[in-house]
Amino acid sequence: MPKKLLSKAEAAKMLKVSERVIQEMINSNVFESKLVGKTIKVDAESMHEWMENLTEGEEKILALKRVICHFEEYMRPENIYLDFHAENKYEAIRILSEKAKDLKLVRDARWLYEVVVAREELISTAIGNGVALLHPRHLHPSKIKSPSILFGRSVEGVDFDAPDNKPVNIFFMLLLHNDKQHLFSLSYISKLLMNPNVLSELLNAKAVTDIHSILTSLPKENGSK
Repeated sequence: MPKKLLSKAEAAKMLKVSERVIQEMINSNVFESKLVGKTIKVDAESMHEWMENLTEGEEKILALKRVICHFEEYMRPENIYLDFHAENKYEAIRILSEKAKDLKLVRDARWLYEVVVAREELISTAIGNGVALLHPRHLHPSKIKSPSILFGRSVEGVDFDAPDNKPVNIFFMLLLHNDKQHLFSLSYISKLLMNPNVLSELLNAKAVTDIHSILTSLPKENGSK
């Protein structure tokens, strides 16, 4: 009986990870694969056997990879905007709002600017250590084309009324459709930034690909980064 073979997309759906993760697992010989024509296929039996024999540590890493893949649905490489200049918080919000419109994340830059400023006027979204988590006061799925997160980095830093009075260099603008997406993203980013090395890496990274890798890699203690 011929072996059942899965496409990378089918394997990714089964494991609830991205095709990139499946390719990494193929490269590491985690399970058997076969070249069919010009397409790599995953041996279904080999993958099931691997899943049934996962150690506790491997299960934890797989769970982390699933979380990261979920975050990557919102935080795409093209959503990363490096080294903009802003004189004050309002200019920073305007620049990021216009960038979100340019990327087709939202339909109206002026609307986004106004709702983010309205949220800022309640209390600053700066959380300290040079980071701000910008978002509208209320969720507006009809105004946001697809759930997304925009990452921005300011060269000099912007006074943002942060609790530690430090200027903000790192901006995350959360443009999401519902509370579940919003809370998941806040939790993911907050846990990521608890590592001071991550902040340093985000500030010093030279390329968009480096930033995206920092935001979507396994923690260093897992030996995968």
